[in-house]
Amino acid sequence: MRPRAVAAELVGTFALAFSTLISINHVGFPIPTPAMAALTLGVLVHLLGPVSGCLLNPAVTIAIWSVGKLAARDAGSFIVAQFAGAGLALAIGGLLFPDPVPLPVDASAGTGIAEMLGAALLAFTIAAVFMGRVHARLTGAVIGVALVVSISWAAHGSNGVLNPAVALGIGSFSLAYVWGPVVGALIGAHLSRYVCDPGDQG
Repeated sequence: MRPRAVAAELVGTFALAFSTLISINHVGFPIPTPAMAALTLGVLVHLLGPVSGCLLNPAVTIAIWSVGKLAARDAGSFIVAQFAGAGLALAIGGLLFPDPVPLPVDASAGTGIAEMLGAALLAFTIAAVFMGRVHARLTGAVIGVALVVSISWAAHGSNGVLNPAVALGIGSFSLAYVWGPVVGALIGAHLSRYVCDPGDQG
């Protein structure tokens, strides 16, 4: 286990979930929630990327591990840290927003499929970054923009969370918000490895 990297994943996931909570619970907030999440993630990619890779998402963590870009031991500790960070955001949000804006949450197949589609695009992009397809100076912008587009892909049938930890942190947690992102991230990462990996000339 790498303590600094684990701490980075906890702090980063907290910041991502908390930024999303703030946007959701301030009616008339000047920055739309998808943009708020994307801006937060873009900044965190540059701050925490050199420390842990700035995954901040259990589904993406599993996917990046599955394509050989993350050690299994790190993947397990990162997932625990990510849920801990999101849980902390949920707890603090409960104090700040005692009457939170309710989010519709269900566990239907349609919700899971919507989450799967969005997560596939997001993981495709993140995996391409891990494979060196994006210049280091552009990674935050590329991943942030990918998050907005990915949320748009999912929003027709879900809350567009794409992240089981953040789903917990904002009160949008159900089984569909777990299996959808995990399956989608695995598909996206493996497709990215096939298409984008410069070391695979097959």
